[in-house]
Amino acid sequence: EAATNTFQRAAGLDTRIVRIFNTYGPRMRADDGRVVSNLVQQALAGRPLTVYGDGLQTRSYCYVEDLARGIVALLDSDVSEPVNLGNPIEHTVLFLAQRIRELCESDSPIEHRPLPENDPTRRRPDITRATELLDWQPTVPLDEGLTKTIEHFRSIRDAP
Repeated sequence: EAATNTFQRAAGLDTRIVRIFNTYGPRMRADDGRVVSNLVQQALAGRPLTVYGDGLQTRSYCYVEDLARGIVALLDSDVSEPVNLGNPIEHTVLFLAQRIRELCESDSPIEHRPLPENDPTRRRPDITRATELLDWQPTVPLDEGLTKTIEHFRSIRDAP
């Protein structure tokens, strides 16, 4: 952000800064290490779903189409300060694992592992600027986005 702002001032260019929060959806890489792709892959393979700690830490998940709409809205605006794009609705990681297991129709158990050191208990973006300046907010419900994401991973897993 600092480099972009410096470049904007020095070169007189029109720039935008977007802060992206926990995006998921079709075409995610299976090995990207994010919680959604990890849990979906595990559930589809019938492996235990890995949840760190008690799973009560919260995260917010933004569907990729919502993020894309937000980026386009920012690019079409004259907003030059940083804008957070993400979903402010929080879910526990344990809830996410349970929901993915249900949507995948999987019997996979949930396996708890030690919580990594310094893992935040809460991640939730403040999207006030996006709402007020861009008239943007996410619209895709979690179950709808997860279903499309699961369909994607199922299709690449079952591809010849």
